[in-house]
Amino acid sequence: MSKPLNRILLKLSGEALMGSGDFGIEPQVLQRLAADIKAISDSGVEVGVVIGGGNIFRGAGLVQSGINRVTGDHMGMLATVMNSLAMHDFLHRAGVNSRVFSAMRIDQVCEHYSRDRAVDFLQQGGVALFSAGTGNPFFTTDTAAALRAVEIGADLLIKATKVDGVYSADPVSNPDAEFYAKLDYDRILRENLGVMDLTAILLCRDHNLPLRVMNIYDEGALVRLIGGESVGTLVQ
Repeated sequence: MSKPLNRILLKLSGEALMGSGDFGIEPQVLQRLAADIKAISDSGVEVGVVIGGGNIFRGAGLVQSGINRVTGDHMGMLATVMNSLAMHDFLHRAGVNSRVFSAMRIDQVCEHYSRDRAVDFLQQGGVALFSAGTGNPFFTTDTAAALRAVEIGADLLIKATKVDGVYSADPVSNPDAEFYAKLDYDRILRENLGVMDLTAILLCRDHNLPLRVMNIYDEGALVRLIGGESVGTLVQ
């Protein structure tokens, strides 16, 4: 890294929580992620987290079957709240002070999102879990992660996926796909590399927010990244 990190936003896919399962949450995965987040927080880096909901609910298939898109997106937002509550529980077990902020008002289970309250909590050393996307339909959790990262003034957005970075093509179906250690946002847009959705990429580019794409299943990689090691693909 060119400079020490003070604050990061970690974007986890819902699928990352499934582990070896086909759906739901694998406790061992949450336990490991909580340990990694604790190590980062204990090092003095402020941590915000956005988790997708694809392990519980995927609206795309239901929309194709005829359900209203807005209804499907609201159901997906609720799935992200469930994942954030689960992560919150495992973080507390690990001795980490965390709080779930929801873009939808669900006062009985989590706090309604406020940028100022979230930043205050981060500055106190707490881990802020941002759930329910942007609170609006038609926006992905990638966009929510980019938006929250910009709002809280994160130094880096980390997208933790199932692959170890960005390739020229799907490395599973194309073993000759080229791995990119570094990219710029304009090239991602020009070559349609599919790192994140268009809105998220533009938010990051227009606010000079660096993005790191890495494999969440590479044990210890997240902590090594925060420690200064070059892990995955850097986009800036």
